[in-house]
Amino acid sequence: MSELTAMKNIGKEMSRKLTAIGIDTSEKLIETGSKSAFLKLKETYPQVCLVHLYALEGAIQNTEYNCLSVETKQELKAFSDLIKW
Repeated sequence: MSELTAMKNIGKEMSRKLTAIGIDTSEKLIETGSKSAFLKLKETYPQVCLVHLYALEGAIQNTEYNCLSVETKQELKAFSDLIKW
């Protein structure tokens, strides 16, 4: 099992938040997916924003979040816009 902080874009604070919602390894994050993980984070930490979603997807794709494709960013933004509370 791999540490979350070994993934790109996942620092100590993001790792702490993910662990608090039951995602404590990189494998679990990959299995859960960025959108589902983001939804779980949003329930516990309402202040998480679109950048967090980008970071999660970047971690899963093993790329810096600002290097995600335009299409991926558009898809994630549309998803984020749908769930704004």
